[in-house]
Amino acid sequence: RLDASAGGLGGCPFAPGATGNIATEDLVYLLGRMRYPTGVSLQSLITGAEWLGDSLEHEVPGMLSKAGVFPPDPAPEPAAAG
Repeated sequence: RLDASAGGLGGCPFAPGATGNIATEDLVYLLGRMRYPTGVSLQSLITGAEWLGDSLEHEVPGMLSKAGVFPPDPAPEPAAAG
């Protein structure tokens, strides 16, 4: 199991010095780069994180809402020769 939050907001009140959660969009991006299918729309997560920052009038800690997706998505694996 993995735990994340939109934009990286929040934290753990039980962990002294905890600065927050990993952003869901950053986690989904990482999993996608590892070619692990999530079924989650990365662009929707980024849009949501940007909306949160705008609504709160405070930049969220997540990286993708600031930097965007880079490098571009990897090319699909070539089909195996039969």
